[in-house]
Amino acid sequence: MIITVPKYSKSKSDFPAAQPRKYLYPIWNRLASGSYFPKPVREVEIPKTDGRKRKLGIPTVQDRTAQMVIREELEAKVDKHFSKSSFGYRPNKSAHQAIKQCRENCMKMDWAIDLDIKSFFDEIDHDLMMKSLSAFTQERHIHLYVKRWLEAPVQKKDGSIHKRDKGTPQGGVISPLLANIFLHFVFDKWIEKYHPEVKFERYADDIIIHCQNFKQAMRTLEAVKARFKQCKMQLKEGKSNIVYCKRNQKKHPPFKVHYVTFDFLGFTFKPRMVKGYFGHFHLGFTPSISRKSQKRINQILFKLRIHRMVHLRLPDLARIIADKVRGWIYYYGRVRMSELHYVFRFLNKRLAKWVSNKYRRFRNKHWFFAYKWLQETAKQYPNMFVHWQKGFMP
Repeated sequence: MIITVPKYSKSKSDFPAAQPRKYLYPIWNRLASGSYFPKPVREVEIPKTDGRKRKLGIPTVQDRTAQMVIREELEAKVDKHFSKSSFGYRPNKSAHQAIKQCRENCMKMDWAIDLDIKSFFDEIDHDLMMKSLSAFTQERHIHLYVKRWLEAPVQKKDGSIHKRDKGTPQGGVISPLLANIFLHFVFDKWIEKYHPEVKFERYADDIIIHCQNFKQAMRTLEAVKARFKQCKMQLKEGKSNIVYCKRNQKKHPPFKVHYVTFDFLGFTFKPRMVKGYFGHFHLGFTPSISRKSQKRINQILFKLRIHRMVHLRLPDLARIIADKVRGWIYYYGRVRMSELHYVFRFLNKRLAKWVSNKYRRFRNKHWFFAYKWLQETAKQYPNMFVHWQKGFMP
């Protein structure tokens, strides 16, 4: 067995000391000899958009390094066998490609099934996971360490240690790859074999299925529920819906449709007026940034409390938020950039609040005067903020 450990820089983010080789050699030695055992995974809870909390399992730095070694070796074996409609956490695949394919399928097929798997990473059956892994490789060291990572105990907030009998830590380096392997057999190959008439996109556990008519969508949804139940998984009640992709079809359903929109990877797909090739407008079913994503971004901007940074200058604020704004524009601005006006209108108001707190002459006046000053500044320096450069002026 030959194990190659990737090279790391001497940054603190990689290892707790300035000598990474000192920590890489013991990992390599233990992996090569089979004596490597992962430490308990620290459980961290992060808030979700619906008010609940998502449990993440954060491995140690040494465990993440070891997982990266096995992941690179395993990914080279399995990725070429994955479906073309699987986009999550794969080389040369992106969320934008999934969004593009979903948009094209929505324009071709009238109905879509929005699948929501209940606690996917926490409910993966270990026996089925190892069986799926065996279909790709029989390497003993890969099976040995994957099994140990799956069964690694969980350390709660109070320091107590609990055993894990199912699921894979959501937060581990190798967990997304294991999830793709599991769903490759549970969903991708199954639906391509038994329901070749439908199309789908899958990004990790986010799945959209496209059907030609409502009856086909009903049959497919019931078959998918039975399939997941057979594989010891289940769909969320009330969250997995059949959506009508309303556009300029010649025929519409003769009954009232309950769902005409769905969210996928931070975008909302719904009927919108779009411009055709010859300048004519027609009703299409297209994506744009979702309301949940807008609220999440606004919460991030609010928590930055830039309106309190009165000790800084306006260009300093632009540098502080530049990377975040650039990332939002790159991801959400690829489709209907104009829909970002809600987010950047909120940001411009936060900047106007900073103006009111910064300059004494605006403190006892209406906020409009500070906003007017910001407008004049934006005209003089249109490239100061990233969103100003894209036309989202105050």
